[in-house]
Amino acid sequence: MDNELALILARVQFAFTVSFHFLFPAFTIGLASFLAVLEGLWLATGKSVYANVFRYWLKIFAIVFAMGVVSGIVMSYQFGTNWSVFSDKAGPVIGPLMAYEVLTAFFLEAGFLGVMLFGMNKVGKGLHFTATCAVAVGTFISAFWILSVNSWMQTPTGYEINAAGQFVPGPSWAAIIFNPSFPYRLVHTTIAAYLTTAFAVGAVGAWHLLKDRDNPGARVMFSMAMWMAAIVAPIQIFVGDLHGLNTLEHQPVKIMAMEGHYESHPDGAPLILFGIPNSAEKRVDFAVEIPKLSSLILKHDLNAPLAGLDSVPDEDEPPVGIVFWSFRIMVGLGMAMAGLGLWSLIARASKKLYDWTWMHRAAVLLGPSGFIAVIAGWVTTEVGRQPFTVYGLLRTADSASPLDAPAVAVSLAAFVITYFAVFGAGVWYIFHLAKKPPEAHEAGLDGKPIRSAGITPAPAVIEGEPS
Repeated sequence: MDNELALILARVQFAFTVSFHFLFPAFTIGLASFLAVLEGLWLATGKSVYANVFRYWLKIFAIVFAMGVVSGIVMSYQFGTNWSVFSDKAGPVIGPLMAYEVLTAFFLEAGFLGVMLFGMNKVGKGLHFTATCAVAVGTFISAFWILSVNSWMQTPTGYEINAAGQFVPGPSWAAIIFNPSFPYRLVHTTIAAYLTTAFAVGAVGAWHLLKDRDNPGARVMFSMAMWMAAIVAPIQIFVGDLHGLNTLEHQPVKIMAMEGHYESHPDGAPLILFGIPNSAEKRVDFAVEIPKLSSLILKHDLNAPLAGLDSVPDEDEPPVGIVFWSFRIMVGLGMAMAGLGLWSLIARASKKLYDWTWMHRAAVLLGPSGFIAVIAGWVTTEVGRQPFTVYGLLRTADSASPLDAPAVAVSLAAFVITYFAVFGAGVWYIFHLAKKPPEAHEAGLDGKPIRSAGITPAPAVIEGEPS
């Protein structure tokens, strides 16, 4: 009983810390690219509004990046403290991949971050733009390696098992890195990061438009964010469908849990929109469903058979309720994002993008939607993989360190208190910065205004607005 409690607490601790951590990279990946685009537009057009918005978000990026680095360090320690058996067995495969992330992405980011944050008034415009682009590329490379590790745990390939029971690399590292789910997961997660940033930026822009619809910085923020929502959100829905088909092929049990299919359906499976999963009775209570639509989505055939959880041993089933609802939260928010993007296109075509206050209020409301969606997606992915750490090969119960429950409980409590205190203060300060409207001569982290870098202030309100 004590071992079971220790395992549950270790899982809760990892889930808590990785959820906090995941919020920051999801923001920095998109925000770094947004900053690179802003600086590129400033260099290409000479319009100071882009440089002002760049410096406005650069301050927030610095804080988010720092919190992401600090929270990420904790993750690697937990592999040794709470999951030493997993680290021993899977270390020969995942260890080098995580080292590649440090040697490529982290060194690239660390090498250019200082120039990006503090160098606008100290180096040439071209060098500074190169530094900004390097940091943006570094965030993507970091996502590449980390998602390769996670995808290998979901769809392990290219490995061999040695006499000590360890997973070791086979003849080709490419088979490990580019495992079957990796391309889909990389594209899906990267787009999710861009949408997370777009809706955060759009919410800040909309907030300030509600107070002053003539603020040029707020107009640029909102316009660029809504272009991203209108174009990228539908692409994300398409990519998500492809990712789901890949998951059906390689992790069918996860799809069964996501869909709430306790029973097999030989003549076409329904799409359950809502309901209450009842794992004890193996059914979804109060289900609202559309007949055969799940088969059409997953197999592109209304009458295609789909297996259910009744074809899987009970000990191999994931917690259905969690996966069922986290998936619906993710999809629901994705649809809401696409809806706001469509709304913005209608407003833009009507020349009312900066005038429709209800749309601006909706954008503020959806500001945190990207963060919630990426956490819901992560929960779907990770809980849906249970009861395995390496899917189908290594169980979670066999991966934990031999720790006593009180020891794990104390460290969990320490993490909760520390995280809410430290990162809570950081998030509060981000809101404090975002509450201030972008100014015509935004000062950077060095305290110097834009004008000191040789930038001419914007002569008109509409200067710099994307069409």
